[in-house]
Amino acid sequence: MAKIQIGKVSEDVITAEEFTLQKAREVLKKETVAVIGYGVQGQGQALNMRDNGIRVIVGEGDYSWKKAIADGFVPGETLFPPEEAAARGTILQYLLSDAGQKEMWPELKPHLTKGKALYFSHGFSIVYKEQTGVIPPADIDVILVAPKGAGRTVRANFLAGSGINSSYAVFQDATGRAKERTLAVGIAIGSGYLFPTTFEKEVYSDLTGERGVLMGCLAGVLEAQYNLLRKHGHSPSEAFNETVEELTQSLMPLVAENGMDWMYANCSTTAQRGALDWKNRFRDAVAPVFDELYERVVSGKETAVVLDVNSQPGYRDRLQKELDEIKNSEMWQAGAAVRSLRPERRKKK
Repeated sequence: MAKIQIGKVSEDVITAEEFTLQKAREVLKKETVAVIGYGVQGQGQALNMRDNGIRVIVGEGDYSWKKAIADGFVPGETLFPPEEAAARGTILQYLLSDAGQKEMWPELKPHLTKGKALYFSHGFSIVYKEQTGVIPPADIDVILVAPKGAGRTVRANFLAGSGINSSYAVFQDATGRAKERTLAVGIAIGSGYLFPTTFEKEVYSDLTGERGVLMGCLAGVLEAQYNLLRKHGHSPSEAFNETVEELTQSLMPLVAENGMDWMYANCSTTAQRGALDWKNRFRDAVAPVFDELYERVVSGKETAVVLDVNSQPGYRDRLQKELDEIKNSEMWQAGAAVRSLRPERRKKK
């Protein structure tokens, strides 16, 4: 097991050099991995495992059935209704939405026979079992590999020859093989490296991150600055470039390459001074909001909202309307126009 040293903290990680793809194939050679739910995570993980030589079948209903066929899964051979796939599989990747997992649990549970493994990419259903009703039988393994990115990125990074980092956890080891099964699947889906967590820590950090910096906070802060610049007479193009385009196309790649200090070091001294002077003010301003957010996550208030709203009839249609409102807002219409003028996109026309 490799170690990474972060200040005074030493962390254990698993890399593909020590737990190789060949070892993963050996661990999984007698397994059938049934991917239940061919959504954003299900598709990426299923395709990566299949490309890595793992026996994979998909369990899907009408919603993504045609998508699975288009990706080469064959009805009656590698593509089945969810319950049939669950009966055939030995490792069941439960990759429906959180609300979908709650809804399907009574149909899935009878197929969790002794010695099988129930796999999650999110700790939600297990940690909030009082809300979901998901309580696995005692004679199966319950494991988790959580890629730190969207399913589309899991697939894109794999095809690009890299990978995406994942956390892993074992909630229940009934067979004595739970950890090796976990690591084998983690490598098979294309993880860059794997770091240990618990189901609780995974879901608390994940829900906080999604609502915070990764999505909710990010979208809100971008809108606030864009609206401010527009209020003071800046054009949509200028407001978008100074708010989003420079962030995504210039600055974040530098952060990804070598850290925040590297990005600062490669900006003007005026930008450096201003950013350093204002950083702590923004940090302190949002800290109380993050405190409230984390409390709501741990207490189950956020998950109660998710399960209620996401399970209501017509939810997908209402969600699409919300997404369309973002897409059709002036800010993101400006974004579409700006993106169309990127040199690499003009060359394709």
